[in-house]
Amino acid sequence: MGFYENVVLPYFIDLTCGMKALEPERQKTAAALSGTVLEIGFGSALNLPHYPRSVTRVLGVDPSGRARHIGRRRIAALHCPVDIVGLTAETIDVEDATADSAIATFTICTIPGVERALGEVKRILKPGGRFHFLEHGRAPDRGVALWQDRLNGVQRAVAGGCNLNRDVPGLLEAAGFRVEFVEAGYFPRTPRTHGYLYRGSAVRD
Repeated sequence: MGFYENVVLPYFIDLTCGMKALEPERQKTAAALSGTVLEIGFGSALNLPHYPRSVTRVLGVDPSGRARHIGRRRIAALHCPVDIVGLTAETIDVEDATADSAIATFTICTIPGVERALGEVKRILKPGGRFHFLEHGRAPDRGVALWQDRLNGVQRAVAGGCNLNRDVPGLLEAAGFRVEFVEAGYFPRTPRTHGYLYRGSAVRD
């Protein structure tokens, strides 16, 4: 990766994904976490301020050391230990059935081998464990979805491989999760191509 991906992009992502308007959605996504939590797309630790006291350990996965440096104060302020256990979600060096919960926010859109990564999350979750997610993805409106497809190449180039048009619930179901709850809709004051959000949870049976 070059200067843009290593240095500029982590600050851009921290700024855009760290908007105050998104904090209520992050809080709702993290509210039911407990025990040992696997977080893929750990990034600059934007979710940590919303972790409840019921979380006892965090296993973070993210390729960007720069992002973790940006989030170092959030990491230091958390009430429990944070261990970075991998750089890529496609291969995570954690034993089966280790995590009580898992979380991803604005991450499923970007992982190159997303099917393999979701398989890793399922493997690491204990039976009955829940994967909580907050993601943007494919809109249900045909006209918006067409524009998402048209703009996807540009989006991937400027946003570190982020895709506009992934069907998040469909990907979870294909990975063997049981999607138990999804709330979806257009985020206010955001272009519809970029702002169709999914928030929900899926169970590893």
